[in-house]
Amino acid sequence: MTVHDVIVIGGGAMGSATAWDLARRGRDVVLLERFAPGHARGASHGASRNFNVAYAEPAHVALLVEAERRWRELEAETGTSLLAQVGIVNHGDHPELDEVHAALAAAGIPSQFLPPEEASRRWPGIRFTTRVLHTPTAGRLHADDSVRALQQAAAARGAIVRHEAPVRGIRVLGDDLVEVDLDDGALRARRVVVTAGAWTSKLLDGLVTLPSLVVTQEQPAHFAVLDTSFEWPGFNHRPGPDDDWWYSGVYGMLTPGEGVKAGWHGTGPVVDPDRRDFEAEPVQLTALRRYVREWLPGADADRVTAISCTYTTTPDSVFLLDAVGPIVVGAGFSGHGFKFTPAIGRVLADLADGRPAPGVFRLGRFPRA
Repeated sequence: MTVHDVIVIGGGAMGSATAWDLARRGRDVVLLERFAPGHARGASHGASRNFNVAYAEPAHVALLVEAERRWRELEAETGTSLLAQVGIVNHGDHPELDEVHAALAAAGIPSQFLPPEEASRRWPGIRFTTRVLHTPTAGRLHADDSVRALQQAAAARGAIVRHEAPVRGIRVLGDDLVEVDLDDGALRARRVVVTAGAWTSKLLDGLVTLPSLVVTQEQPAHFAVLDTSFEWPGFNHRPGPDDDWWYSGVYGMLTPGEGVKAGWHGTGPVVDPDRRDFEAEPVQLTALRRYVREWLPGADADRVTAISCTYTTTPDSVFLLDAVGPIVVGAGFSGHGFKFTPAIGRVLADLADGRPAPGVFRLGRFPRA
């Protein structure tokens, strides 16, 4: 039986980026995806994700710098346009924004504080009552196109990409040998990378001791655009002391052709990914429409299309990148990982090659893992 260098299980954004990076290194890599191309069962589908750069933790900021460069490399390699740097505005009760501003300046990432009056003049479709941190090189990624481009680039460099290939079992046979069971037989590799999103805990049960990975069904929505007099930035808005009806902070962006996307962050019902109803929770959707009515005068709260996706969240909302023997795990991207995708692919490829991930992302930070 052929023994591949690496099998990657899970062909969403992270797995596809890992396959691309490994293929660039000349590795013999197989990417296995459970569902058909373009499916909407996980966390990597749809047309828009924020490329938000408002981080202060050094390891995240370093990944942001790397990710922007690698997104552009992917665009050049595939002839696609993926990252639109329309900027992002961060406002509301963000006590850490001064720290973020300083960290971005140290990394050479531009950011600027604006008073609410100036922000309102520049972006009249959004209501501001506090100072705003504007990050002009942040923006919007096209999620579906990104996954497609990553797989195209990986295949062009020799990776085998298989869709509709659900993994039925994983067996560690030795320090450098893992067997993966499929419906049509088994494959072997020296390393296996698991980037299976909401299915990670099911696949690795009994193989890797993981922290609690909570899977929720999130329900953002698109709202019809009323004001097209300006270029919409992405936005992140934190509640103030009087906003006791909010479920969480709100994120959003314009999705061209679909409307202004807005959503609560990590507040959906806990679900089994194999038993989802894909229906918006009505009370949260009503509250989200109230948010749009009060804070997004450039969008129509009554013309709404609900969306359904999954979050897989770690106890500290920081993603997990680590290796246990010949198994590499990338998991728990907690609703904010997509922007880092090509840099995370590099880290996971490094792990498959025997190099460690930064400590902030490793299993050891969880006492029981």
